[in-house]
Amino acid sequence: MARRPDRRSDNDDILSKNDLKQMGEGLSRLSVDAVLQAYHSAYARCRMVNDRVPTARSIQELVQVWKPLWKWR
Repeated sequence: MARRPDRRSDNDDILSKNDLKQMGEGLSRLSVDAVLQAYHSAYARCRMVNDRVPTARSIQELVQVWKPLWKWR
């Protein structure tokens, strides 16, 4: 029986709750411009190009950067 190719890579790790908390605290200390720059960078990493699915870590980083922007709007 045919199997799907394994597209996971070694660096497809997931951030822990502690990592996410530390990232959020670090972002809260940055200026709005710095957070916007981090958002654009995270957004670029999450783009789907040529059927490349973003990693779970990239999505987690995008969400963490989006949270303070949503609060500041």
